Amino acid sequence: MMGDSAGVAGLDLSLRKDNKVFRVGDVVMGFTSSFRMGQLLQYNLSAPKHHPDVDLFTYMVTEFIPAVRNCLKTGGYARIDNNEERGGCFLVGIKGRLFQIESDFQVGESHYAFDAVGCGAPYALGALSVLIEDKSRTPESMLNRALLQAERFSAGVRRPFHYEKTNPFQVEVSS
Repeated sequence: MMGDSAGVAGLDLSLRKDNKVFRVGDVVMGFTSSFRMGQLLQYNLSAPKHHPDVDLFTYMVTEFIPAVRNCLKTGGYARIDNNEERGGCFLVGIKGRLFQIESDFQVGESHYAFDAVGCGAPYALGALSVLIEDKSRTPESMLNRALLQAERFSAGVRRPFHYEKTNPFQVEVSS
């Protein structure tokens, strides 16, 4: 997983030293929406361990998300809009799989082997859909190229880029 360093509010841009991509135990996360949300996920989230007898998607919905909701509520970030609890958008890499968490806390898993969030997502996804065909590239190289294309076309994407990889020994293959 790779993230950029841009903090964007309207037309204002700041380059941040704190990373949008980080590791919490065996989980790699990358966020958009709010640096406060990212800080809570990185430093306050107590995610329950995944038990191998529980399907990973089921774990994400029934165990991981309740822990995220509690973390964001306790940290004062979760908010109620029209009687609906809202958070933010982020990616979770766990056991070789990638999940996208939306602001309504739904869990999504792309049909493709990649995903992206944030204002540069459409550009990164377009680049990744082409780069994934080049088997000579490393994942880090593909992600870097994709973010360079996102930076070229989105005013809200800026270097330096930060990379984290999941533990390759904990891959779970979905059927």
